[in-house]
Amino acid sequence: MKKSLKVFIFLCLVGGLCLFASAQFTDEEKAEKEKWEEFLKEAKIVDSYQMKGPEAVTEPWVLTLEKDGVKRQALWKDAEGRQKGFLENWRWEIAAYKIDKLLGLNMVPPTIEKRFRKERGSCQLWIDDTMTLLDKIEQEIKTPQTKVPSWNRALYKQRAFDNLIANDDRHQNQILITSDFRILLCDHSRSFRTSKKLTKTLIYDENFDEGPRLMKQLPRSLFENIKILTFENIKNVVGDYLTDKEIEAVMQRRDLITAWLEKRIEELGEDKVLY
Repeated sequence: MKKSLKVFIFLCLVGGLCLFASAQFTDEEKAEKEKWEEFLKEAKIVDSYQMKGPEAVTEPWVLTLEKDGVKRQALWKDAEGRQKGFLENWRWEIAAYKIDKLLGLNMVPPTIEKRFRKERGSCQLWIDDTMTLLDKIEQEIKTPQTKVPSWNRALYKQRAFDNLIANDDRHQNQILITSDFRILLCDHSRSFRTSKKLTKTLIYDENFDEGPRLMKQLPRSLFENIKILTFENIKNVVGDYLTDKEIEAVMQRRDLITAWLEKRIEELGEDKVLY
C-alpha cells in the first residue's frame, strides 16, 4: 500500500468518518445512494475494531459489513458531548448528510443511524480510493490545469455548505480528493452549533482568519435551494437529529448566506456569481 494511501486512511479514521466511492457524485453514483443507505442499515456486522490513541478523538469503530455476499467497511461513532475540549455529536453527522441531499450538493457520503454494541450511532460507508487535501499539499500534487475551474467551484460549494451548517472545523484532512480531482467532505460531528458567533457572522467570507475565503461562484440551483429552506422542510428531513434551536440557527445562517450572495450579485452581476 502506498504511503499516501496509508496516511489518508489513518486521517479519515481518526476524524471519525469514512469514504464513499467518489465525491461530487456522478449521476450513476447518485442513483446508487439509496442502495448504499439500505446496505448500511441492513448489512450484518461481521468484524469490528476500535481506533485508539491521542489522534483518535472520537474513538470511532471500523465495521466490516456483509449483505448478500457484498462486503464493505464503514466507520461508526457514538461521540456525544464534550470530548478533549470539543463538543461532538454523532447526530450531526447524519444531519449533515441529509441536508447535503436536501440541497442537491452531493458531496457528503451516505450516512445513516445504526446500532452497534446496543448503542445508537452514525455509520458511513468507507472506500479508501482517494487522498486528503493534506496529502495533496504535502506531496506537492498539482491540480491538472483542465480541472482547476471545477476544483475551485467545489471549494466554493464547500464554503457555502460549512457556512450553513456552522462547521468551522474543516481541516485539510477532512477534504477528500478522488483520482479525477473531485471533492468529498467528511467529519461533521462538530457542526450545527448555536452560539452567537456562528449565527451572526459567516465562517467563510472576507474576514476569515487566514485571509479572505469567499463563496465566489455557486450553482444557481444551490443558491435557490438555500434561499427556499424553511424550518419545516429541514425538520421533516432531519427528524430527531437536530433540535429546534439547532434548526433555527441554520435558518439564521441561511439569511446571512443569502444576504452576502445578493450583495455580491448586486456588485458584480449575477453572471459573475451564479452559473
